Amino acid sequence: MQWNLDLYITFIIIAFGIFLFVRETFRIDTTAILIMALFIVTGVLTPEEGFSGFNHPANLTLGCMFVISAAIFKSGLIDNLSKHVIRLARVTPHLALIILCLVTVFLSAFINDSAVIAVMIPVGLTVCRKAGINPSKIMMPLSFSALFGGTCTLIGTSTNILVSNIVFKKGLPELGMFEFTAPALLILIIGLTFIFLFSRYLLPARESNEKQLLRESENYICEVELLLGNKDILQTIETCQLTTVHNVQILGIKRNKKEIMPIGRHTILMQGDVIKIMINPAQLAILRSEKFIRLKGEHKSLYFSKQPGRRIFELLIPADSPLSGKTLKEINFRNVYNASVIAIRHRDETITQKLSDLKLRDGDMVLVYGDDAEIRHVVEDNVMILLSDYTHSGIDYKKAIPAIIVAFLVITTAAMGAVDLLTAAMVGGLVLILLTTLSPKEAYEAIDWKVIFMVAGVLSMGTALEKTGGSELISQSIYQLLGHYTPHITLSLIFLITLLSTNILSSKATVALMTPIVIELAQAMHVNYKPMIIAVMFACSLTFMTPNSYTTNMMVFTPGNYKYTDYLRFGGPLNLIIWIAASLIIPWFFPF
Repeated sequence: MQWNLDLYITFIIIAFGIFLFVRETFRIDTTAILIMALFIVTGVLTPEEGFSGFNHPANLTLGCMFVISAAIFKSGLIDNLSKHVIRLARVTPHLALIILCLVTVFLSAFINDSAVIAVMIPVGLTVCRKAGINPSKIMMPLSFSALFGGTCTLIGTSTNILVSNIVFKKGLPELGMFEFTAPALLILIIGLTFIFLFSRYLLPARESNEKQLLRESENYICEVELLLGNKDILQTIETCQLTTVHNVQILGIKRNKKEIMPIGRHTILMQGDVIKIMINPAQLAILRSEKFIRLKGEHKSLYFSKQPGRRIFELLIPADSPLSGKTLKEINFRNVYNASVIAIRHRDETITQKLSDLKLRDGDMVLVYGDDAEIRHVVEDNVMILLSDYTHSGIDYKKAIPAIIVAFLVITTAAMGAVDLLTAAMVGGLVLILLTTLSPKEAYEAIDWKVIFMVAGVLSMGTALEKTGGSELISQSIYQLLGHYTPHITLSLIFLITLLSTNILSSKATVALMTPIVIELAQAMHVNYKPMIIAVMFACSLTFMTPNSYTTNMMVFTPGNYKYTDYLRFGGPLNLIIWIAASLIIPWFFPF
């Protein structure tokens, strides 16, 4: 095949995109849209071709399935189920692991895996607290179980839906709802057996992150009184020297023996104000020497967290949080929620200074000082997930019954081939809104728009490769490299390449790149394409070696108090076993 300018530009843009994905310079969805924009601006794709990802059947199906999943969660069914899981799991630590993993597998087969993990993390942490188990022994197996469960059905994960629709766009039949369930279950059994046998030996035994956060921060809570002549009098919280020079967290203000509520960055300080602050020991020593200020008392933050009324809560930033990629200052967190963030566990680093300027990311754990009503406001806005003081909501049967019936009908009608999945999911979502199980506003909020934009962006890479002949060129190169091997060995190598790529890139980007290529490769080899696409689908989901490889892996990173090497130590051997197992199992069910 002859190279042309558009082909060169396509490979340059994709290489640039991979660089941005690996460096995590921007959020994944931002990078994906940037790639799409570059294809349009350079003329490789027309605007219609570039934006076609937004009305791609995969994206439309995902949006509808988000709505149906939200209806099930809002009914309280899953939350009520977790109450029984906690009761059973308290018997022994190993039984706790088995029950939590099996429940996660079942839910993830039919509901978005990120949403399942968002529910199972607080459930798992509650089990750990009550049964005396280290969260590090539970959190990673939960994430891996969600990934195994997601491979079992077409709607189990967004990558499955994406692969099926790319195949359909190529003029081939879509995958059935349970077409690949049998091989997925065999691989699942092998994976869970490894988890149950070896997690106790390969996973670290670390204390809960909440205790470590409080201890590592080494901060103090004290009260200071502003005396006549202090420069901070008539200054706002945002501009006063306490904030700008001493880097303190202002937690509360008493004026004339009454607490001012709420306080925000524009609150003005007055003479005689008694200000409750959080400050590290080094700055506290400097503050003691300041004139026109009086320290009223001090004590460690761990003691402070036990004070009545306002207290410290442990929360997690989920994958679809509006906080992800933004700073506390940008969303005006203190003014909106009347609560103070006092520490952030950012990957494996504890941060207590200049928190308002820190760009937050999925999976960050946050300690927030506030009262029950303020924290409930944060949780209800889907900004963060509450990890401490986890309570169960009751079942709303008026919402639960329609949600279950609609979900069952969507799955069965699509599985039987009566209608395609997109039509079934669209009608199901609309019925739930018409029955007021979800309001239109709740339906809009249920859609993970970051995923929608990311999928739309990464699909442009596949479109550009196909239009310029890039996918054919790559498949021919792979054929020349691997063509002398048997189809079984080629499939095994494809699985390995896809697996390694997903541990570096996102699963959606890898699917968009690899699926058209392996279809072309199968045609060049004159073999059945299905084993190849099933291998790509499984390899994109079953990625365990890094926290960045999948959203759920990153979500459990901080609650489990993990390090990056923990994923390689536990996930590396598991990925090796799954690679070998999949290489043997997939051709058994899908012969060449």
